[in-house]
Amino acid sequence: MMNEFTDAGHAAWRLVVSLDPTLAEIVYRSLMVSVIAVGLSALVGFAVGALLAVARFPGRKFVVVLMNAGMGMPPVVIGLVVYLLLSRSGPFGGLGLLFTPTAMIIAQSLLVFPIICSLSRQVIEDLLEEYAEQFRSFDLGVGQVLRTLLWEGRFRLLTALLAGFGRAIAEVGAVLIVGGNIAHVTRVMTTAIALETARGDLALALGLGLILITTAFAVNAAAYLIRDYAERHAA
Repeated sequence: MMNEFTDAGHAAWRLVVSLDPTLAEIVYRSLMVSVIAVGLSALVGFAVGALLAVARFPGRKFVVVLMNAGMGMPPVVIGLVVYLLLSRSGPFGGLGLLFTPTAMIIAQSLLVFPIICSLSRQVIEDLLEEYAEQFRSFDLGVGQVLRTLLWEGRFRLLTALLAGFGRAIAEVGAVLIVGGNIAHVTRVMTTAIALETARGDLALALGLGLILITTAFAVNAAAYLIRDYAERHAA
């Protein structure tokens, strides 16, 4: 048994260092889907989060609670909702998006959006407390306040972006439901690891697992370094 694991580990390492085409294709698709999903979520999430931090309107507390609850939303539920929307009998079934990378991007965007929105809201609220007196003295409008706070909080907001990416790249449930884990079309690292482990192809599963762990470590390390730099820069 130990020899089997050792051989699989050596084979996995060879796949990684030789940039095996199958492995490289899966990794590229994983990164592409996650980066696009996080980018789309950030475009809306930063704006909504900043607005929730600055503006006061009826139903604001409900939206804040909804976004916070969305951070813990089970991915399979998101996948199921997107599946129902994009299936042939769903309202968007005619678009033919089910079991495509686009469907996976939609699912990941919905999964990541509450995370980026909630974290950015907290960042902007903290900055608003810090700069409230200056804003009042300069009599700035809401738009100017939002732009200033987003710029001042750019480093902290980047950590929120990385948190969203970490959630997206490690997600399996939603992308499996809406993507179908189709070879050369929708197979990503997490779904490929599950499939190859079930098949007994431990080499490819371990190789992908190694890249996934390295990616997660790099994202967390980058978030820590950015946060540390921001704190020292503020001081």
